[in-house]
Amino acid sequence: MEQLNFAPALAHLRDWMSVPWFTLGDTPVSASRLLGLVVILVAVWWLASLLESGIRRVATQRSGHAQSAPSVYMWSRVLRYTVWIVGTLVGLSYIGFDMTSFALFGGAIGVGIGFGLQNIFSNFISGIIILLERTLKVGDFVDLQSGVRGSVREIGMRFTRITTNDEVDIIVPNSEFINGRVTNWTFETRFRRIHVPFGVAYGSDKTKVRAAALRAAQRVKGTVAEAGREPDAWLVGFGDSSLNFELVVWVGPDLITRPGRTEAAFMWAIEDELRAEGIEIPFPQRDLHVRSGTLNVKMESNTAGQP
Repeated sequence: MEQLNFAPALAHLRDWMSVPWFTLGDTPVSASRLLGLVVILVAVWWLASLLESGIRRVATQRSGHAQSAPSVYMWSRVLRYTVWIVGTLVGLSYIGFDMTSFALFGGAIGVGIGFGLQNIFSNFISGIIILLERTLKVGDFVDLQSGVRGSVREIGMRFTRITTNDEVDIIVPNSEFINGRVTNWTFETRFRRIHVPFGVAYGSDKTKVRAAALRAAQRVKGTVAEAGREPDAWLVGFGDSSLNFELVVWVGPDLITRPGRTEAAFMWAIEDELRAEGIEIPFPQRDLHVRSGTLNVKMESNTAGQP
């Protein structure tokens, strides 16, 4: 059986890879150099991801919880971007890209930004600002001006991933956090005060209403009752058919990130306590007063012209 000889084919492929396709500055660019550029970029991106995940893993093992050191996320992400940029510049230098012409390249980028890349560039810069200022961290519970509400899961180059309480991931451009209003429920502390509105019928004993609301607050696990943060019940208004109250209560981290379920739990407990006290929760009522004189006039006008 004749043995196959791949040496000529390999030599031909090597010669083809070495043939310059074009010249960049003083450096002839061939297929081998372009392949080297691809290898450098892939290796740099892989190394950056490996460094980022390694730093977070070490920080998690030392602290026991990743969210206890939010600065670790910031610096690991900044390091990742730095490695990307440096590695890309090294790859461009390998194929002969002259760094002295970087100003011309920057001008081309500026023209590209003016023609449609401004959103991408704005989101990238906004992501850097978010990471450096640390006004937004992974694990924070936020409420955006656009109506998005959830926990921050990832801060990327172009977007921030928000996971709602329904486990729906929403991709939000980073510029929205810079240009719009952002309510960060867990910015510096894990305790927040919430207001739960409810109403009772006119004539109800306000003292009993307040006592019932405070008992309801104690029934919900996660309510904070330490000195200076005790629950309270306020009379806040006179409605059309009810006295309007608010249960004002401090809650901990287990409840603050579930606002809908938290308010439902308090209202459930309030209704139970009001019912046990025999306090009525009214529904809208309308009184209709009929004046006979007006009714007679209307009847006469309706019958006018009839035989």
